[in-house]
Amino acid sequence: MQRWEYRPQERGLILCDVPIPEPGPREALVKVKAVSLNYRDAALIDGAMDSGPDGVLVPGSDMSGEVVRLGPDAKRFSIGDRVISADTMNWIDGPAPPYETNSFPLLGRLAEYICVPEDRLVAPPKSLTNVEASTLPVAGLTAWFALVELGHVRAGQTVVVQGTGGVALFAVQFAAAHGARVIVVTSSDEKIERARAVGASDGINRQIHPAWHERVLQLTDGFGAHHVLEMSGGENLGLSVVALALGGRISLVGLLGSSEIRAPIGPILYKRAQIVGIGVGHRRAQEDMVAAIDRLSLRPVIDRTYPFAQTPEAIAHLRRGPFGKVVVSM
Repeated sequence: MQRWEYRPQERGLILCDVPIPEPGPREALVKVKAVSLNYRDAALIDGAMDSGPDGVLVPGSDMSGEVVRLGPDAKRFSIGDRVISADTMNWIDGPAPPYETNSFPLLGRLAEYICVPEDRLVAPPKSLTNVEASTLPVAGLTAWFALVELGHVRAGQTVVVQGTGGVALFAVQFAAAHGARVIVVTSSDEKIERARAVGASDGINRQIHPAWHERVLQLTDGFGAHHVLEMSGGENLGLSVVALALGGRISLVGLLGSSEIRAPIGPILYKRAQIVGIGVGHRRAQEDMVAAIDRLSLRPVIDRTYPFAQTPEAIAHLRRGPFGKVVVSM
């Protein structure tokens, strides 16, 4: 089989021929159908993450595929079943993951075949194609976990979503499906109109309104947003605090602007603000999300799909900032 390897000493991705792995106890051999790219994949290749002990890493976190072989004692799935990956290792349910869940991001999906412990696989929505289903394990679940599982979004609330990447557009769709008003903060009027097409109620062009938090207050008659999906970090968190309603919630999802956060303490205390770090989510929430997507007939927003051989071009597209997801199809 073939897989893409990142080798720091060679400064790039290399397409390699390697043996097809054999599934061990309670593992499934999965023929990969599609891999959805995430920010972490580009960060890995750009050297922002440590490589493995042998100096080689296989990027890719999200995948959809088909079970083609089962290891001893594997019983959750059958040969021929469609599956998607579960990104959070050993976190089936509960308020917090075990320590090993946070030890490293799950990678290795940019390969024609992979062996996966059966507990880290989930049945995909029946209504989605393999390409669409591959976008759910990280981007989809991050948005669902922030807004639905923990945020309990409901009709009548106002949700501010920053950006128009994969997590952001899933958040738009999930919040709108629950009856919330969604305000998108992005970089162009064209992206605002495209976001409206998938459920956004209002849009703020941050190029025209860099003080976007003031615009949120204007749009809500001074009340503010019940929930802000914070994608940037740095000083932007302070703007999110100002845009927040009393008792509101900020889900800290991304660090696209800075790996630090800075915000005034006074408004946080006055507003009784909740600032919650989101690191994807557990498998039970992923299964809930899958059921909801089938019930609501939601479809992920995919900017472009690339063939496996053009994975470097797909990652270059990811760096440019797609509208929605970039997927590599087998």
